[in-house]
Amino acid sequence: MARIVYMILELVELGYKLLRMHLSEKQRQKPLPEEVAERIFYVQQDMREIALPGYADAFTAIGDSLNYITDPEDLYTVFSLVADYLEPGGLFVFDLNTRWKYETLLAENTFAETRGDCAFIWENFYDPEERINEYDLNLFIENGDHYDRFEEFHYQRAYDLEEVCDMLDGAGFEVIRLYDSFTDEEPREDSERVHVAARKRG
Repeated sequence: MARIVYMILELVELGYKLLRMHLSEKQRQKPLPEEVAERIFYVQQDMREIALPGYADAFTAIGDSLNYITDPEDLYTVFSLVADYLEPGGLFVFDLNTRWKYETLLAENTFAETRGDCAFIWENFYDPEERINEYDLNLFIENGDHYDRFEEFHYQRAYDLEEVCDMLDGAGFEVIRLYDSFTDEEPREDSERVHVAARKRG
């Protein structure tokens, strides 16, 4: 089960009301228990153009979603819009793939894996000057006595934590803490992913 589904289940269990935003309508079709799905309000939007019906106590962005914002000015716009729709003191928690991961782990490598009734080939390309990572994904999904092939092309940007923290400050946030993902530890030089916890000033 995807990380986002685990998080949704945990938040609903804790009694939170959720508004889920995604650019793709397909994300709405991901399987969730009916009693959970009924408590989520869905909005199909580009995060660079957030327009919500009200204010929130917290925002989250996980699964590399902010790495897909490849223009730093657009990322600052996202931070500013999140701040606009947060209550004073509201929290913004998100994750980012690190520059180390793109430069060292993904780099110019090819990955292949079989998982149950599907398989994939991931061809990765990283431009260290532009800090743009491209990966071309070939998916093979079992369909009866054959496999259907699908192609996806993904582009992400590597951000330094210092520039991210500067953007957050300019957008009206104070950074509470940075984490090496899925731990309580500070980020390391070889952290693959970091989580950022920030609070809206005011």
